[in-house]
Amino acid sequence: MLTAKKLTRYPIQQILFLFFSALLVGCGGGGGSTNTSHPIVLQVIDAGGYSAQVKPMLAAYQKAHPDKVSKIVYPARIQAPQLPGKLKAEENAGNIQDTLIISGYDGVASNIQQGLVEQLRPAHADKFPNLDANYQPAAKAYTDLTNGYGLVFSYTPSGPVFEYNPAKVPNPPTTIQELQTWIKAHPHQFLYARPSNSGPGRTMLMGLPYLLGDTNPQDPTTGWSKTWSFLKDAGSTIDSYPTRTGDTMTALANGSASIIASTLGWDINPRFLQQVPAGDKTFVLKDTTFVADAAFMMMPKGLDQARQNVVLDVMAWMLKPDQQAYNYDSGYFYPGPAIKNVPVTLAPSSSQQVIQQYGRPEYDTLLQQVKIVLPLSTSQLVIAFKKWDSDIGSGKYKTS
Repeated sequence: MLTAKKLTRYPIQQILFLFFSALLVGCGGGGGSTNTSHPIVLQVIDAGGYSAQVKPMLAAYQKAHPDKVSKIVYPARIQAPQLPGKLKAEENAGNIQDTLIISGYDGVASNIQQGLVEQLRPAHADKFPNLDANYQPAAKAYTDLTNGYGLVFSYTPSGPVFEYNPAKVPNPPTTIQELQTWIKAHPHQFLYARPSNSGPGRTMLMGLPYLLGDTNPQDPTTGWSKTWSFLKDAGSTIDSYPTRTGDTMTALANGSASIIASTLGWDINPRFLQQVPAGDKTFVLKDTTFVADAAFMMMPKGLDQARQNVVLDVMAWMLKPDQQAYNYDSGYFYPGPAIKNVPVTLAPSSSQQVIQQYGRPEYDTLLQQVKIVLPLSTSQLVIAFKKWDSDIGSGKYKTS
């Protein structure tokens, strides 16, 4: 510590020293601090379509912590394959604008591989105490796939489920064999979208190997012989595959299809939006294994310490039960919360009304009984997409 004698001998130097020392402390120079002298601009890059779920969480954070976040910016959504190029360009320019990344799993692997995001755990594990114990089991397993570079903030068991018009299908199939028989007996009445463009299409594609008893559900090249045979057989009754899930919903609504591939969220949300008749129903086939889906948050490399501290604090905030309840949204990612013990009663009244009116009580029972697995690895999923495009959908979908 400086003494009075030294201050007397070197007044100017010591005053300057104390001034700059105080300035550094005021700026939050300590790595563990989340206080900054000035609030930051939180720029959220959405590479998965999850802004609707995230916005109320972040608005609540800004309201609770105006000293940390002055403004929240949401640039136009980008596709997951565009994310690495955007982050790399900002890093190379030394001008990191994006502070929080939200993405599906397809946007996680490539960014980790290219070293574009910070490792969150164990480096910052103190920010997320008891997270593994608090996670839903599948959400934890999903998070583990990222080796600490991404955290799941929203989760759905997804499907596959099948949506149908009960007026045209009074006795829906109950097994995969019955579905195959129904498809052959009702040409042009079964529909799903190109898997690489559609969540329900992708979920059905990955769920079929379990339903059909294929030798290796994780290997679309050599382990899916029954799946590819089923899809070729079904494809003989399908003239054209949509490249948007919404088009299958339109087909169900206008009667040009009677059964379509769906998921929990794609069942609830379009009926709420009146894109599909509210009276349409769903069925889940016997021995179904659900293939989970999840939304992740990541932090780009290159942030200064002040912004990094705030982003970590924001992530921890998003994993609190009261914030997790916003994931119920309007049913799009049903149920939505990645954390245990977040009942719908914690959600905003608008979300509760949607779930009460358009949700299905049997889903809650089903999710306690059905086996839930992770999807294919990203590399195997690409292989499955390419094989579907060449062997099943060739000439039957638009590439534009």
